[in-house]
Amino acid sequence: MTEMQKNTSGSLIAAEKVTGTNVYNPSGEKLGNVEDVMIDKISGKAVYAIMSFGGFLGMGEKHHPLPWQTLNYDTKLDGYVVNLDKKVLENAPSYDRTREFSWTPDYGRKVDEYYKVPTYWI
Repeated sequence: MTEMQKNTSGSLIAAEKVTGTNVYNPSGEKLGNVEDVMIDKISGKAVYAIMSFGGFLGMGEKHHPLPWQTLNYDTKLDGYVVNLDKKVLENAPSYDRTREFSWTPDYGRKVDEYYKVPTYWI
């Protein structure tokens, strides 16, 4: 990686730096962290952040796709803030991290509908 790619002090960030970033609710309570980012192949825009949530020491942990527009970066927390609480996440679309998962447009619509955001899927 070049020095230019490492310098992310502006509004851009390298994908490798997003992975592992904490996700908080508005009260500052840690909900999980970003495990991965789903990027549109054509536009190059981030569409979903995959957040790990729940479980203990990795057991029972689920992956929760969060529409990218639900995330707000907070420089004081050095993490993302979502306007959600744990109860909302417990019922949110998720998948088990230990099982193979195939993303489909229907699943994407379900995620978008749950979070009440405009759907990415036409």
